[in-house]
Amino acid sequence: MTAAELHAIISAGLACDHLEVTGDGRHWEAVVVSPEFEGRRLIQRHQRVYATLGERMRTDEVHALSIKALTPAEWASTSQH
Repeated sequence: MTAAELHAIISAGLACDHLEVTGDGRHWEAVVVSPEFEGRRLIQRHQRVYATLGERMRTDEVHALSIKALTPAEWASTSQH
């Protein structure tokens, strides 16, 4: 799995205003900004991202994924971009 492949999988399953994926092929970090996160708790946001990966998490194709899940308003208010 490459960062580009992981990016494509997440973006195909979730409407993203912004998506960054970095990692070493086993351990990944993703910054996901989506309007779908509006009104959802953090755990629900993470579950939504994990849902885009389906079996890839269970089969260890994606071993570890650290997620920063933000709404567009939250992203706009950060100084990280």
